Amino acid sequence: MPDQPNPDQPPLFTWEFAADPYPAYAWLREHSPVHRTTLPSGVDAWLVTRYADARQALADGRLSKNPAHHSEQAHRTGRVGIPGERSADLMTHLLNIDPPDHTRLRRLVSKAFTPRRVAEFEPRVQQLTDRLIDSFAGSGSADLIHEFAFPLPIYAICDLLGVPPEDQDDFRDWAGMMIRHGGGPRGGVARAVKRMRSYLLELIHRKRADLGDDLISGLIRASDHGEHLTENEAAAMAFILLFAGFETTVNLIGNGLYALLRHPEQRALLQDSVAAGETGLLATAVEELLRYDGPVELATWRFATRPLTIGGVDIPVGDPVLVVLAAADRDPARFADENTLDIARKDNPHLGFGHGIHYCIGAPLARLEGQAALATLLTRLPDLRLAAEPEELRWRGGLIMRGLRELPVEFTPAKAL
Repeated sequence: MPDQPNPDQPPLFTWEFAADPYPAYAWLREHSPVHRTTLPSGVDAWLVTRYADARQALADGRLSKNPAHHSEQAHRTGRVGIPGERSADLMTHLLNIDPPDHTRLRRLVSKAFTPRRVAEFEPRVQQLTDRLIDSFAGSGSADLIHEFAFPLPIYAICDLLGVPPEDQDDFRDWAGMMIRHGGGPRGGVARAVKRMRSYLLELIHRKRADLGDDLISGLIRASDHGEHLTENEAAAMAFILLFAGFETTVNLIGNGLYALLRHPEQRALLQDSVAAGETGLLATAVEELLRYDGPVELATWRFATRPLTIGGVDIPVGDPVLVVLAAADRDPARFADENTLDIARKDNPHLGFGHGIHYCIGAPLARLEGQAALATLLTRLPDLRLAAEPEELRWRGGLIMRGLRELPVEFTPAKAL
């Protein structure tokens, strides 16, 4: 059973909490750092909120990613994991498996995210960034989530996977269904997941006859050269790279821009640095934005396969453990001035991309997209400003991701490139 509620504990998982969870996380870090609670789905789980405990849990081999280890088997009813992935037969991906299968599949996919491959992709990311800004630069106003932060990573990951340009708007629609319904009715997400699976299987068949230099072609080559990658594994891997790769970057760009717009002195510092052609501050700014209000609030599900102790608390076999990255990254025991946005912060080993063998494989691409998005927007729309009061903005409900539903802005109209 969950812990008995403490009357002094701030409420969790309310709309007010979604808008600003950090005071509640600060209370948990101090008073109940490994905290058992009932999630909105009805599943009982442990929340790990201190930085040292979080790093331990993220790298602990006794915590499995396979939901079959859940004592209540809630994955069968869709209460853990991604809605619809089980019914769509897309469970065999990096977020749901352990070594040795995880090691094998990650080795195959990691070839797409080497520093050299990401560097080669930089001109395409810049082209996409400019094209999207061109579409609204002359209007003087925009919703930076739907018109910019959302489509940029969708088109980028589609290019990386090898989705033909004429099909990419379908992916944009399906991804939109996931974001719109992610914290509410789950039917929309499940339908989108099934449509993606059908399309990906069809695309895999097509590419077998005409292999290219894209990631799906690489997965097909691996399965044809003794790596034992099944067709379902290839589809599941393509699916999770799209699902995990787009929403995290949407939130990185959206949350990051929102933080800069609310901290004008930090925004001006970055703007001056970009205008001077310097890149060092841009890189540290993205890392600090990942720490300060990152795109992933809680790391994805883990399940105890053996009894273990975290932060002095005993975790029974089969219990779910959720590492609260947002809480760990504002732990004053690790970060000085933890609630201050400091884009020049040097000592910043944040957990925004995780830690251990499940460290985000797409982190280099997310960093590239974040840097391109921030630098280009601040250069081309230098007087960008919020067009709504902070309390008017809505945050998407959900357990894992943290992001704005919209980010309305105004600016002096600019010409397209």
